[in-house]
Amino acid sequence: MIALIENGANPAVAPAPLERLKQTVSASRLNCWLQCRLKFYFRYVLKLAKPKTAALHFGSVVHLVLQHWNLTRWRRQPFEIEKLKSVFATGWLEQEGVIDWEGEEAEQKNIAWLVLEKYFTETPIKANEMPEAVEVPVEADLAAHGLPMLIGILDLVRAGGRIVDFKTAGKTPDPEMALHQNGVQLDCYSVLYREATGKREAGRELHHLIKTKSPKLVITPTGPMTDGQQSRLFRLMENYVAGLEREDFVPAPGFGCLGCEFMAECRSWHGGRSHAP
Repeated sequence: MIALIENGANPAVAPAPLERLKQTVSASRLNCWLQCRLKFYFRYVLKLAKPKTAALHFGSVVHLVLQHWNLTRWRRQPFEIEKLKSVFATGWLEQEGVIDWEGEEAEQKNIAWLVLEKYFTETPIKANEMPEAVEVPVEADLAAHGLPMLIGILDLVRAGGRIVDFKTAGKTPDPEMALHQNGVQLDCYSVLYREATGKREAGRELHHLIKTKSPKLVITPTGPMTDGQQSRLFRLMENYVAGLEREDFVPAPGFGCLGCEFMAECRSWHGGRSHAP
């Protein structure tokens, strides 16, 4: 069984955002830092609120249904498609804020369910396979490496220690590129799994649910984290810590700007340190 995080923090004495960020790191924070440090600043230091996007809502609802499906197997309950449809319908209605669907909500909702049906039909996970963990928050103390506490949530750990991360995408991923782009996240999960269980994972898997009109399922497996991959991850974390200490919040203009929710704030930034543009 994988250990849960114990949250005994007193909110009255919680550290300021920047100090708290120096104490812990997650895969999502680290990825954002590597993409653009100014985006990281807007999202995690200033905590600027932005409306939920259609793509994010789509992925969240798909993830929610997969979580229930995995928990059903964990509890050794029978597969009941109508219950999953109910979870899906309820999850779709729970939209935080205003989402601009551009008149395509009904179509996107239909595609989301078709994507899930495709997964249930073609998943390599058998109905009687007992998960090792489902949506478990875990942490790894990396102080011995001079690094902050690593925190995260494992979507699914299959029997035998195979870590699974679910993704939704608009097109079929190239296997090599998919592993490269998700390497930080997978390696973080490996570190968390090893810390929580005291053993080495059997492997990692990316399960891409492709949200085209004719949905596809793409499974990209890879082996356990290597020593070289762990060294690379820890070096990236060192960069994260050093950058926070310097308050090194600078933009990284590029193709990633096309979908960035902080474009307006970035355009008005004039080089200031630790303050809003």
